[in-house]
Amino acid sequence: MTTRKRIAILISGRGSNMAALIEAARAPDYPAEVVLVVSNRPDAPGLALARAAGVPIRAVDHKGFASREAFDAAVEAALVEARIDLVCQAGFMRIQSAAFATRWLGRQLNIHPSLLPAFKGLHPQRQALEAGVRIAGCTVHFVTPELDAGPIVAQAAVPVREGDTPESLAARILAAEHRLYPLALRLVAAGRARLEGGRAVVDGPVEEAAQLLAPAS
Repeated sequence: MTTRKRIAILISGRGSNMAALIEAARAPDYPAEVVLVVSNRPDAPGLALARAAGVPIRAVDHKGFASREAFDAAVEAALVEARIDLVCQAGFMRIQSAAFATRWLGRQLNIHPSLLPAFKGLHPQRQALEAGVRIAGCTVHFVTPELDAGPIVAQAAVPVREGDTPESLAARILAAEHRLYPLALRLVAAGRARLEGGRAVVDGPVEEAAQLLAPAS
């Protein structure tokens, strides 16, 4: 039997994508197991959810560190101690140092609520509405030192509707995120998606749902 990859999830808030990954990893045939959840906020609601799911948690308060590099070193120590293979950012609101992102290059994923490379950074749903696009969505990508710019593993599309607000669009995108992230992590943990020559390469046929979702809701 193939050894399942050991996953750490980095969160800062409610941890809804974290919960989706934990739930997906309960399946016996899932190629990854969530063995650690780390938050930079000791009061993050997601920590209680992880604990209730039986996943070990670690709070590393960024306010207790004099520099980004010192905070990243503490996070990395937790990852090394837990023998982590892959890292998933899930609403992790800290910009990592270039050195940390480089050390985990090809082994760290993030999900962003836009169809990258469009609408990077904060408030992408508001950016999408202001731009007048008809399709929005979310992207799972490998993390690189440049913010929201890593090679794309998978994307999900959702419609933009007349009368949408940033909040209503965000809710529609979030429902797609909860489906997309487990599918993308499955590809990476199984070795079917990897970073190669600065691009995300996927081996073999992939069902359409694993790379493009268009939820009806």
